Amino acid sequence: MNKQVIFEDLGEIEYQEAWDYQTEIFDSIVAEKTSNRKKEDNGIEVSETKNHLIFCEHPHVYTLGKSGKESHLLMNQTELDENKISYHKINRGGDITYHGPGQIVGYPIFDLDNFFTDIHKYLRFIEEAVILTLEEYGIKSGRIDGLTGVWLDMDDRIKSRKICALGVKCSRWVTMHGFAFNVNTDLSLFKNIVPCGIDDKAVTSMQQELGKELNISEVKSKLLVNLANLFDFDIQS
Repeated sequence: MNKQVIFEDLGEIEYQEAWDYQTEIFDSIVAEKTSNRKKEDNGIEVSETKNHLIFCEHPHVYTLGKSGKESHLLMNQTELDENKISYHKINRGGDITYHGPGQIVGYPIFDLDNFFTDIHKYLRFIEEAVILTLEEYGIKSGRIDGLTGVWLDMDDRIKSRKICALGVKCSRWVTMHGFAFNVNTDLSLFKNIVPCGIDDKAVTSMQQELGKELNISEVKSKLLVNLANLFDFDIQS
Protein backbone atom coordinates (compact mmCIF):
# COMPACT_ATOMS: atom_id res chain seq x y z
CA MET A 1 0.00 0.00 0.00
CA ASN A 2 1.53 3.26 -1.17
CA LYS A 3 0.77 6.08 1.29
CA GLN A 4 2.73 8.70 -0.67
CA VAL A 5 0.64 11.42 -2.34
CA ILE A 6 2.11 13.62 -5.07
CA PHE A 7 0.77 17.12 -4.38
CA GLU A 8 0.53 19.93 -6.91
CA ASP A 9 -0.97 23.41 -6.61
CA LEU A 10 -1.68 24.47 -10.19
CA GLY A 11 -2.90 27.96 -9.28
CA GLU A 12 -5.54 29.34 -11.66
CA ILE A 13 -6.11 27.02 -14.61
CA GLU A 14 -8.85 26.63 -17.22
CA TYR A 15 -11.33 23.93 -16.28
CA GLN A 16 -10.84 21.87 -19.45
CA GLU A 17 -7.06 21.88 -19.04
CA ALA A 18 -7.32 20.65 -15.44
CA TRP A 19 -9.91 18.03 -16.43
CA ASP A 20 -7.65 16.72 -19.19
CA TYR A 21 -4.70 16.60 -16.80
CA GLN A 22 -6.49 14.69 -14.05
CA THR A 23 -8.02 12.34 -16.64
CA GLU A 24 -4.52 11.54 -17.92
CA ILE A 25 -3.37 10.71 -14.37
CA PHE A 26 -6.56 8.74 -13.64
CA ASP A 27 -6.20 6.67 -16.80
CA SER A 28 -2.55 5.91 -16.06
CA ILE A 29 -3.38 4.61 -12.56
CA VAL A 30 -6.24 2.45 -13.89
CA ALA A 31 -3.92 1.08 -16.59
CA GLU A 32 -1.28 0.27 -13.97
CA LYS A 33 -3.86 -1.61 -11.90
CA THR A 34 -4.95 -3.59 -14.96
CA SER A 35 -1.33 -4.45 -15.71
CA ASN A 36 -0.78 -5.49 -12.09
CA ARG A 37 -3.68 -7.95 -12.25
CA LYS A 38 -2.10 -9.63 -15.27
CA LYS A 39 1.25 -9.74 -13.49
CA GLU A 40 -0.35 -11.36 -10.44
CA ASP A 41 -1.98 -13.99 -12.63
CA ASN A 42 1.43 -14.84 -14.05
CA GLY A 43 3.29 -14.74 -10.74
CA ILE A 44 5.16 -11.54 -11.62
CA GLU A 45 5.91 -8.91 -8.95
CA VAL A 46 3.48 -5.98 -9.18
CA SER A 47 4.35 -2.27 -9.06
CA GLU A 48 2.94 0.29 -6.65
CA THR A 49 0.22 2.58 -7.94
CA LYS A 50 0.62 6.32 -7.39
CA ASN A 51 -1.71 8.78 -5.66
CA HIS A 52 -2.07 12.42 -6.67
CA LEU A 53 -3.71 15.47 -5.10
CA ILE A 54 -4.25 18.64 -7.12
CA PHE A 55 -5.32 22.01 -5.74
CA CYS A 56 -6.29 24.78 -8.15
CA GLU A 57 -8.66 27.64 -8.89
CA HIS A 58 -10.68 27.99 -12.09
CA PRO A 59 -11.90 30.98 -14.09
CA HIS A 60 -15.71 31.25 -13.94
CA VAL A 61 -17.26 27.91 -14.94
CA TYR A 62 -20.41 25.87 -14.34
CA THR A 63 -20.11 22.08 -14.39
CA LEU A 64 -23.01 19.64 -14.66
CA GLY A 65 -22.63 16.13 -13.26
CA LYS A 66 -23.99 13.05 -15.02
CA SER A 67 -27.06 12.89 -12.76
CA GLY A 68 -27.79 16.62 -13.04
CA LYS A 69 -30.54 18.48 -14.90
CA GLU A 70 -29.70 21.01 -17.58
CA SER A 71 -32.67 23.07 -16.39
CA HIS A 72 -30.65 23.83 -13.23
CA LEU A 73 -28.51 26.18 -15.34
CA LEU A 74 -30.52 29.39 -15.40
CA MET A 75 -28.57 31.10 -18.22
CA ASN A 76 -28.56 30.54 -21.97
CA GLN A 77 -25.42 30.30 -24.12
CA THR A 78 -25.55 33.97 -25.10
CA GLU A 79 -25.64 35.03 -21.45
CA LEU A 80 -22.77 32.65 -20.63
CA ASP A 81 -20.70 34.13 -23.45
CA GLU A 82 -21.48 37.72 -22.46
CA ASN A 83 -20.38 37.02 -18.87
CA LYS A 84 -17.32 34.99 -19.95
CA ILE A 85 -18.49 31.88 -18.09
CA SER A 86 -17.74 28.45 -19.50
CA TYR A 87 -20.00 25.41 -19.11
CA HIS A 88 -19.08 21.73 -19.10
CA LYS A 89 -21.06 18.50 -18.84
CA ILE A 90 -18.78 16.11 -16.98
CA ASN A 91 -18.53 12.53 -15.72
CA ARG A 92 -18.67 13.04 -11.97
CA GLY A 93 -21.64 12.36 -9.74
CA GLY A 94 -23.91 15.13 -8.55
CA ASP A 95 -25.71 18.01 -10.21
CA ILE A 96 -24.58 21.50 -11.24
CA THR A 97 -22.07 23.65 -9.40
CA TYR A 98 -19.91 26.73 -9.86
CA HIS A 99 -16.12 27.08 -9.78
CA GLY A 100 -14.29 30.37 -9.79
CA PRO A 101 -11.47 32.48 -8.37
CA GLY A 102 -11.17 32.47 -4.59
CA GLN A 103 -12.39 28.88 -4.35
CA ILE A 104 -10.14 25.93 -3.52
CA VAL A 105 -10.88 23.14 -5.98
CA GLY A 106 -9.34 19.84 -4.93
CA TYR A 107 -8.86 16.81 -7.15
CA PRO A 108 -7.68 13.74 -5.22
CA ILE A 109 -6.74 11.04 -7.73
CA PHE A 110 -6.22 8.21 -5.24
CA ASP A 111 -6.03 4.48 -5.63
CA LEU A 112 -8.25 3.64 -2.68
CA ASP A 113 -6.65 0.17 -2.55
CA ASN A 114 -3.77 2.12 -0.98
CA PHE A 115 -6.06 3.42 1.78
CA PHE A 116 -9.48 1.75 2.18
CA THR A 117 -12.06 0.56 -0.32
CA ASP A 118 -15.03 2.50 1.00
CA ILE A 119 -16.29 5.43 -1.09
CA HIS A 120 -18.56 6.70 1.68
CA LYS A 121 -15.65 6.83 4.12
CA TYR A 122 -13.63 8.59 1.43
CA LEU A 123 -16.27 11.32 1.07
CA ARG A 124 -16.63 11.69 4.83
CA PHE A 125 -12.84 12.11 5.23
CA ILE A 126 -12.82 14.93 2.67
CA GLU A 127 -15.72 16.60 4.44
CA GLU A 128 -13.97 16.17 7.79
CA ALA A 129 -10.79 17.81 6.49
CA VAL A 130 -12.82 20.88 5.49
CA ILE A 131 -14.69 20.86 8.82
CA LEU A 132 -11.39 20.79 10.74
CA THR A 133 -9.96 23.58 8.58
CA LEU A 134 -12.98 25.79 9.20
CA GLU A 135 -12.72 25.07 12.91
CA GLU A 136 -9.21 26.58 12.88
CA TYR A 137 -10.83 29.85 11.80
CA GLY A 138 -13.58 29.67 14.40
CA ILE A 139 -16.28 28.56 11.96
CA LYS A 140 -18.48 25.71 13.16
CA SER A 141 -19.60 23.41 10.35
CA GLY A 142 -20.87 19.89 9.80
CA ARG A 143 -23.03 17.61 7.68
CA ILE A 144 -26.71 17.27 6.81
CA ASP A 145 -28.09 13.73 6.59
CA GLY A 146 -28.68 12.70 3.00
CA LEU A 147 -26.69 15.58 1.51
CA THR A 148 -23.00 15.57 0.65
CA GLY A 149 -20.74 18.50 1.38
CA VAL A 150 -20.02 20.74 4.35
CA TRP A 151 -22.68 23.01 5.81
CA LEU A 152 -23.09 25.82 8.32
CA ASP A 153 -26.10 25.98 10.65
CA MET A 154 -26.70 22.42 9.54
CA ASP A 155 -29.39 21.86 12.21
CA ASP A 156 -31.48 24.83 11.05
CA ARG A 157 -33.55 24.08 7.94
CA ILE A 158 -33.97 27.78 7.18
CA LYS A 159 -30.45 29.07 7.88
CA SER A 160 -28.36 26.10 6.67
CA ARG A 161 -25.94 26.98 3.88
CA LYS A 162 -23.25 25.09 2.00
CA ILE A 163 -19.60 26.09 2.06
CA CYS A 164 -18.06 23.06 0.33
CA ALA A 165 -19.50 20.87 -2.44
CA LEU A 166 -18.36 17.36 -3.40
CA GLY A 167 -18.70 15.43 -6.63
CA VAL A 168 -16.54 12.43 -7.47
CA LYS A 169 -16.02 9.62 -9.93
CA CYS A 170 -14.62 6.26 -8.83
CA SER A 171 -13.67 3.37 -11.10
CA ARG A 172 -11.70 0.29 -10.01
CA TRP A 173 -11.25 2.14 -6.71
CA VAL A 174 -9.45 5.02 -8.41
CA THR A 175 -10.99 8.46 -7.73
CA MET A 176 -11.14 11.69 -9.68
CA HIS A 177 -12.93 15.04 -9.49
CA GLY A 178 -13.37 16.06 -5.85
CA PHE A 179 -14.45 19.14 -3.91
CA ALA A 180 -14.98 22.90 -4.19
CA PHE A 181 -14.37 24.89 -1.00
CA ASN A 182 -15.59 28.50 -0.96
CA VAL A 183 -12.97 30.75 0.59
CA ASN A 184 -13.10 34.17 -1.12
CA THR A 185 -15.64 33.09 -3.75
CA ASP A 186 -17.95 35.56 -5.52
CA LEU A 187 -21.25 34.09 -4.33
CA SER A 188 -23.33 36.07 -6.83
CA LEU A 189 -22.34 33.53 -9.51
CA PHE A 190 -24.41 30.87 -7.70
CA LYS A 191 -27.58 32.85 -8.49
CA ASN A 192 -27.43 31.64 -12.09
CA ILE A 193 -27.84 27.97 -11.13
CA VAL A 194 -29.72 25.69 -8.75
CA PRO A 195 -26.59 24.68 -6.82
CA CYS A 196 -26.24 20.89 -6.60
CA GLY A 197 -29.93 20.69 -7.56
CA ILE A 198 -30.96 22.02 -4.13
CA ASP A 199 -33.29 25.01 -4.42
CA ASP A 200 -34.05 25.66 -0.74
CA LYS A 201 -30.50 26.09 0.64
CA ALA A 202 -28.06 28.98 0.35
CA VAL A 203 -24.32 28.93 -0.27
CA THR A 204 -21.66 30.79 1.67
CA SER A 205 -17.92 31.34 1.88
CA MET A 206 -15.30 31.91 4.56
CA GLN A 207 -15.09 35.55 3.48
CA GLN A 208 -18.86 35.94 3.83
CA GLU A 209 -18.87 34.38 7.30
CA LEU A 210 -15.82 36.20 8.70
CA GLY A 211 -16.37 39.53 6.95
CA LYS A 212 -12.86 39.69 5.51
CA GLU A 213 -10.78 38.27 2.69
CA LEU A 214 -8.75 35.23 3.65
CA ASN A 215 -5.19 34.33 2.72
CA ILE A 216 -6.11 31.44 0.43
CA SER A 217 -2.57 30.02 0.46
CA GLU A 218 -2.79 29.71 4.25
CA VAL A 219 -6.17 27.98 4.01
CA LYS A 220 -4.77 25.55 1.43
CA SER A 221 -1.84 24.70 3.72
CA LYS A 222 -4.13 23.96 6.66
CA LEU A 223 -6.48 21.90 4.48
CA LEU A 224 -3.58 19.88 3.07
CA VAL A 225 -2.34 19.02 6.55
CA ASN A 226 -5.82 17.95 7.65
CA LEU A 227 -6.23 15.73 4.58
CA ALA A 228 -2.81 14.16 5.17
CA ASN A 229 -3.62 13.46 8.82
CA LEU A 230 -7.02 11.91 8.10
CA PHE A 231 -5.88 9.74 5.19
CA ASP A 232 -2.54 9.10 6.88
CA PHE A 233 -0.50 9.94 3.79
CA ASP A 234 2.93 11.50 3.26
CA ILE A 235 3.10 14.53 0.98
CA GLN A 236 5.40 14.52 -2.03
CA SER A 237 5.77 17.85 -3.81
